[in-house]
Parts: sequence; C-alpha cells; structure tokens
Amino acid sequence: MSRTVLITGASIAGPTLAWWLHRFGMKVTVVERAPAFRDSGQNIDVRGAGREVLRRMGLERTAMEASTGETGIAFVDEDNRIQARFDQEMFGSNGPTAELEILRGDLARVLYEHSRGGAEYLFGDAIEALDDGADGVTVTFQKGGTRRFDLVIAAEGIGSSTRRLVFGDAARRRPLDLYMGYFTIPKGENDGTLARWYNAPGGRGVLLRPDQRGHTHAVLTLQQAPCGYEKLSPDEQKRVLTERFADAGWETPRVLEGLARADDFYFEMIGQVRLDHWSKGRTVLVGDAAYAPSPISGMGTSLGLVGAYVLAGELSRHDDHAEAFAAYERILRPYVDQGQDVSTIGPRIAQPRTRFGIALQRVALNLATKPGIRDLLGKLMSPPADKIDLPDYGHAAPALDNP
Repeated sequence: MSRTVLITGASIAGPTLAWWLHRFGMKVTVVERAPAFRDSGQNIDVRGAGREVLRRMGLERTAMEASTGETGIAFVDEDNRIQARFDQEMFGSNGPTAELEILRGDLARVLYEHSRGGAEYLFGDAIEALDDGADGVTVTFQKGGTRRFDLVIAAEGIGSSTRRLVFGDAARRRPLDLYMGYFTIPKGENDGTLARWYNAPGGRGVLLRPDQRGHTHAVLTLQQAPCGYEKLSPDEQKRVLTERFADAGWETPRVLEGLARADDFYFEMIGQVRLDHWSKGRTVLVGDAAYAPSPISGMGTSLGLVGAYVLAGELSRHDDHAEAFAAYERILRPYVDQGQDVSTIGPRIAQPRTRFGIALQRVALNLATKPGIRDLLGKLMSPPADKIDLPDYGHAAPALDNP
C-alpha cells in the first residue's frame, strides 16, 4: 500500500521499520536527532522472535558475524578468582550470554545499511511540532521546515520527545531502583572472551564485557532508589560514580580511570515505560518509546525488532491506519507484558548490599553451575523472547550471503 511515513529514530526499531515499510511499498523518511549515524553503544542481545525477524530480513548471519565474541560470564571476587562461571553453551539461547551478542552500534549499522537504499534518512534534525489532520500529519522540523506525511512513527528511546508532544505525560515510568553507567575502556590483561562481573558492598556492581575490536565495555551498576542522579550533567554523573566506587576494590581503579577519559559515557536510571495505548490519531509508538522493558529484562532489542515487524506488517494488511494500529497492539501487547514482567527484587539480588549478602550470592551462583540446578536455572532466567507466534506478512528477504 502506498503511504508516506515519517519515522523518528535511527537506532534499532527505526531502520527495521524503514526496511519493512519500503518492502511493503511505502515511501519512508527517517529523521534522527544526531548529526550523523551513531555507531556507539554497549552490548545487546537478540533472542527468540527478535532473531527470527533478522532471519526474515536476511540479516541473521550478517549480525552473527558482527557479534562481540563473548563466550560466557564469570562472577569473580576481589582477587579475580572465579566463583561461578556460565559458558554460553551451558544454556544455549537462554543464559546470561545469548547466542547473538552484538554491540548496539554494530546492529544499528547493519540495519541502517540494509534499509537506507529504500528510505530517506535525515540526520541532525528533529520534530518540533505535529498537526494531526483528517488526511495527514503536518510535521514542523526544527531545521528542515514543514512537510506532510500520512503517518508518523516514533521509534525513539525511553525519553522520547515525540511521545511527549503527542501523549503529554500519559506515559508511566516504573523505576527498578537501579542506576547504570556505560562506557568503553582499553582492553586489559585479564580481559578475554568471558564477561566478568564483580560485586562490592553497598549494592555496587562492575561488569566488563569484550568486543572484537580490542576494547572492553564497562558497566557500573548501583542499586539505589531514584535520587536525582539522572538529572545531573554527564560530568556530574561521572563524579558521582567515581565517588561511590572509589573503594570498591578489584579492577575498579582501572575502570574509573577509563571512565574519566571515556567519550562514549551514557548514564541512566533503569526503568520501564508503560502506556495504555501506543497510538493517537495518525501517530504511533514502537520500541522503547512505547514499552521499554529495561536493560535487565533481556528483552529490549527483541521487543524493538518484533514491534517494528508487526507494525509494518499490519500497516500492509489494513487500508485504515486505525485498524492497523489496533491490530498491532492486539498482537504485541501480550508479548510486551511478558517482557516487562521484571521484579524490583532482581536488582537487589544481583547487587547485594552487604558482604554477607555477596557471600550468599556466590554460594548460590556456584550451586547453580551444577547440572540439575543449572537446567532449572536456565528455564527460570530465560527471557520470554520466543513467546509470540509471529504473523507471516510475506516479502521476506533471502540471506545476504545466500541470495
């Protein structure tokens, strides 16, 4: 069906949507606030139905070739002694390390390169105003003047500005009492293909993960109820983390040295976005802008990919956009609800506040490596990434390496 569609956001869901909408015969424009394509970001995993979407786009093998090479995760003590180790093959696609681990920027690059031949990409601009009329949406850009589209789709992040323009304060933010800081540091002598997780008293965690470029990706986690850190400037956030982790031990001094020099630092209050409806008039939300499940759910990327696929497919099936939006919600809402079923207890278990709590955690993790308990743990910790029957909308692509 011929429609003109504006997509805001060029990360994961946006380029996925652009490719499918073009494949279904629509004219697509993607606007991205960043001045150029952003290939930064930390590790993400693609599981279940999300991986199936990549397969239907012909991109599964391409994404696998761009993976980080992470082979598992080890929980270590202050002397770097392994207390528990979970290799990827122990759980298949259900463990802490998925079969497809990839940097956000690398997956976004794959999707962008795959979609830009069929879409107009506008970098360095954003929506300033929307006028939703009976036969289209008049969009005023901050820099690019005014244009008219049949539909507008916000594929932005958890703090989506387009969502605020259209829905106001309707979105509910559910905090999970956790802060995370992400950044890249030089690879160290102890950094191999295993991710390493270290806990320090006070609800503090340090996670180091590999890539195939000779760097290490660091995550500092702080189990803390919302206290305003998210409102600070990046320099102030770096200062808070430096002060809070100063006596954490292990390899933290090296990590904090890298933090001071990092130019890709990103900090967030971990939480979820919940909305009663994902569309209003001719504007609809997809991905984190609509239903961010939080990084600790293991579902964010898969929800973005699957949501983009279902939304594009339903728009191809329905002449009436309202019917398409309703079908999109009806199909996807149960999947989203499962993906957002994350307890606030999780961060407290993952980041114990006392030395005794850390000792108990290590005993439990070591026990979990035993065969019988390991199988049960794999079932309990598996994100519900395959808990949806993906509709077949046709127009799937052959694999790029096997046309």
